[in-house]
Amino acid sequence: MLGNFGLLLGLAALIWMALRGVNILIAALVASLIVATSNSIGVAPTLLEHFPFGPLGAFTFAGQFFILFLTGAIFGKMMAASGAAASIANAVIGWLGARHTLLVTVLVCAVLTYGGVVVFVVIFTMYPLGIALMREANLPKRLFCGAAALGAGTFTMTALPGTPSVHNVIAASALGTDLFAGITVGLAGAAVMFAGGLYYLEDQWRRARRDSEGYRANEQDAAMEKLAPELADAPDWRLALVPLVTVLGTILMPRLLTASGFAGAETAVIGPMLAFAASQPIVWPSFALLLGAVACAVLFTSLRRQVMTAAGSGANDAIMPLLNTAAVIGFGGVVTQTEGFATFAQAVMGLNLPPLVSAAASISVVSGIVGSASGGLQIFMQTFAETYLAMGVDREALHRVAAIASGGLDSLPHSGAVIAMLTIMGLKHAEAYRDIFVVTVVVPLIATLAAIGLAMVIY
Repeated sequence: MLGNFGLLLGLAALIWMALRGVNILIAALVASLIVATSNSIGVAPTLLEHFPFGPLGAFTFAGQFFILFLTGAIFGKMMAASGAAASIANAVIGWLGARHTLLVTVLVCAVLTYGGVVVFVVIFTMYPLGIALMREANLPKRLFCGAAALGAGTFTMTALPGTPSVHNVIAASALGTDLFAGITVGLAGAAVMFAGGLYYLEDQWRRARRDSEGYRANEQDAAMEKLAPELADAPDWRLALVPLVTVLGTILMPRLLTASGFAGAETAVIGPMLAFAASQPIVWPSFALLLGAVACAVLFTSLRRQVMTAAGSGANDAIMPLLNTAAVIGFGGVVTQTEGFATFAQAVMGLNLPPLVSAAASISVVSGIVGSASGGLQIFMQTFAETYLAMGVDREALHRVAAIASGGLDSLPHSGAVIAMLTIMGLKHAEAYRDIFVVTVVVPLIATLAAIGLAMVIY
């Protein structure tokens, strides 16, 4: 009884501290100690084994995925520093105009994140440019925030096949699949998220115009607008797309070569490369991101004078996202040692539900508890995945459904990504969270149900 109470207290403490803006490293460690002491796990084993180095240890995860975070952050920084990301954004703005500000924001964020640019680089690129758009279109800032969340943090992260996001890589690494697993299911889930989220935002904008609600600047806007990149030295948008195409093309190439019959495992020279790509779901997308960074350095003259500076800055930017995610997973590693978690696992497995439904339910709950899709997905894969595979669930179906399901309840108010986005834009939960909640929680949950239904038909 005391152990279960301590488990709930630790979860409540983690959520409370996250909402209060406490550093997630501190919050996860404190919450882990609450859980450990109340469940007789022991302080020393918690601090020296379960939290840092267990199967779900913080540094176990950090060591495994370090190269992916590093190359992703360096690539994102080079796209930003060269002006390439802003050039792509500006081109889409020019095509669609301010009256389609919501669609512009979703598309720009989606293109950049699907191409491998990390989420916060995308937000820092789009937000300064978006201020002028919001002002011209008289768009409430809460809806711009919702559009950025939809484009950067939903379907390109979890549903679209081939994305080099950590969520897709975690699933591939754990299940032995590739980044294009569950293509049809993923595309269907992505379509539901895109269409459902955009419909909601456009409807809210119509209501806002009817109620005379428009754009209102805050202090953050004035500061961020000064950070809008100068486009004079930025590459043409067509050239700016080349590194994104390089990343996605590198990831896609092994599957295309194999599917077309052009090359196989026995093919000279190419065969070993295909085998390597198939067996290395972490290293291969990291290599693709590295090639994208090299393409930036070669193609963009404005970047050549500061390549190492941009690379170093990107490397620094990789550290905190990696450690924050790792800390949440380390907390999960402590939680999984408790009897309460074992009871939860038994209850989930005992539900009279189709396996994919119970899998989605369990990963949604875990992601919601830790406030992280990648953290929840890693915990699920380490603790539940083998059980579902033993039940006969297809690996590709589990890969895609689990990835999509991880991106629903992860965006509850205590989510680090939600808090960071609101902080960047100078907004409070009371002002903008309702719209974020609909496009990043409600709509992805609907997409998860659609993905499950389609997967049950296909597999």
